[in-house]
Amino acid sequence: MASVGVAPSGHKNSSGTSMGAEKLPDQMNDLKIRDDKEVEATIINGKGTETGHIIVTTTGGKNGQPKQTVSYMAERIVGQGSFGIVFQAKCLETGETVAIKKVLQDKRYKNRELQTMRLLDHPNVVALKHCFFSTTEKDELYLNLVLEYVPETVHRVVKHYNKMNQRMPLIYVKLYTYQVIFLYVL
Repeated sequence: MASVGVAPSGHKNSSGTSMGAEKLPDQMNDLKIRDDKEVEATIINGKGTETGHIIVTTTGGKNGQPKQTVSYMAERIVGQGSFGIVFQAKCLETGETVAIKKVLQDKRYKNRELQTMRLLDHPNVVALKHCFFSTTEKDELYLNLVLEYVPETVHRVVKHYNKMNQRMPLIYVKLYTYQVIFLYVL
């Protein structure tokens, strides 16, 4: 089901006082869309979102880190939206299950998702492992966020308790609230 933590990490600065939106890191105010392609991916045998297709990308190569090739096998689609798709994949090198969120980079909209995900570091928010860009035959640019895979969704948890004609435990309500507050303050 859902994982349970004890309490939020809080929004306090180093002196222990609460932080409001006015005290967010300066880099949050200066978010910009970067046009440089950090990493390009090679998608073998198809679009990379269909079951069994393999996505090969390179990580590292910055700040003295060696470049490393990473391959993912798309296992199944776990969600779709207006701008993209999320699928479950397995890292062929480590066997780790990840979620890859493939988001269309529409030039008409500012997409700050990558910059925001890089700033997030909270035990109750999925972690960004790395990212890469890919293109389609139609020359559409996609941002691919490789994220920690969490098999449950809030929707499924709520549906489960409704089906059982039970109330969701208060600890879950609190934890989901902490997550939303953390993102709202960010």
